[in-house]
Amino acid sequence: MAAKDIFRGLPWWVTWIAVPVLVLAVFGGMIMSVVGFVIGLLFKVLLLVALIGGLIYVVRKFTSSSSRDW
Repeated sequence: MAAKDIFRGLPWWVTWIAVPVLVLAVFGGMIMSVVGFVIGLLFKVLLLVALIGGLIYVVRKFTSSSSRDW
């Protein structure tokens, strides 16, 4: 039995409003925790990339200015 057969005789608002609201009510906390985890991980990755880029910039800046003194 496919999902189309289950929802076939029901009004449109059950399929497009009531069912998604019920899914969000039941699984909303889990969905938000997964979304929060992904956003937190993305932020940490971007922060790591920025810190590594800044470190490379500072090291190249100091090594290029100190190499002229030799």
